[in-house]
Amino acid sequence: MSDDINPRRRRLIGAAAVGISALELGFSSLARAQTNPATPSTASSASFGKIKQINAGELNIGYAEAGPANGPVVMLLHGWPYDIYSFADVAPILAAAGYRVIIPYLRGYGTTRFLSSETFRNGQQYVIAQDNLALMDALKIDKAVFAGFDWGARTADIMAVLWPERCNGLVSVSGYLIGSIKGNSQPLPPKAELAWWYQFYFATERGQIGYDKNRHDFNRLIWQLASPQWHFDDATFERTAQSFNNPDHVAIVIHNYRWRLGVAPGDPKYDAVEAKLATAPAVTVPSITMEGDANGAPHPEPSAYAHKFAGKYEHRLIKGGVGHNLPQEAPQAFAQAVIDVAKS
Repeated sequence: MSDDINPRRRRLIGAAAVGISALELGFSSLARAQTNPATPSTASSASFGKIKQINAGELNIGYAEAGPANGPVVMLLHGWPYDIYSFADVAPILAAAGYRVIIPYLRGYGTTRFLSSETFRNGQQYVIAQDNLALMDALKIDKAVFAGFDWGARTADIMAVLWPERCNGLVSVSGYLIGSIKGNSQPLPPKAELAWWYQFYFATERGQIGYDKNRHDFNRLIWQLASPQWHFDDATFERTAQSFNNPDHVAIVIHNYRWRLGVAPGDPKYDAVEAKLATAPAVTVPSITMEGDANGAPHPEPSAYAHKFAGKYEHRLIKGGVGHNLPQEAPQAFAQAVIDVAKS
């Protein structure tokens, strides 16, 4: 990892204090935060039509689509432990503005399936971006705006740096998230490490068994910790929780976090491209980065990554108790960022 990314990782220390606050205060404090009147209750009934399926690369990918078929394309990318419904209220805004919106289930989520039982259930960062490129090719999409959060933001970042000719613009929650095994091998102070507790849990056999057995409650806990002021209701969570029943979900999640720590190998055929990503290439396409003012997940400070955006660039802080799942918690703000970057 390049020297200018190490400061970004160190700056996670300050942000981690937010991410671990619920853990330090205990679950009773978390429950009180959930009833904080600063953020209105979120119980959207927005949904998608029939989920489409298409063979792309190693996968048969499930995806939602909205908007005119001939409109400029926007690809919305979710993270863990979320799914396409993070964009249920974003998609109609973009569709009404004339955009063709494509929202795929990542490998290991929803109706996306591997075409072969023999394929390595690989969760490393490049492979997830490659899935997105394969989907574009399968749908005969030449260029798109990429917008996402969590794993989806990292994937969008990778799309922008590896294939800028396919990228009309980028919206990335929490900014520049491309990482490397070498960079992740550097220890952080105890409070910062505590914020990544689940990463270390997943590195153990106990963690894999525990996540498989308790994925529903585990992921609900992550939602609460990452968005302590978001009043999501049971129906909102349960709608997304269905996607965790994917037969490859646990394998992909566990491998993703183990690969990051260097305790599970990736596919050697991707070593060269991962080495390129480890140099932290600059993003040259028009970009908007975003952050919620109540993001409880570990995240870098905007000042740590602003220099990685070499093209037209803007950062937006979204206020009002907005947490980690920014598109679902603040859909109007997220959709407006997509529209603005698409017009850049």
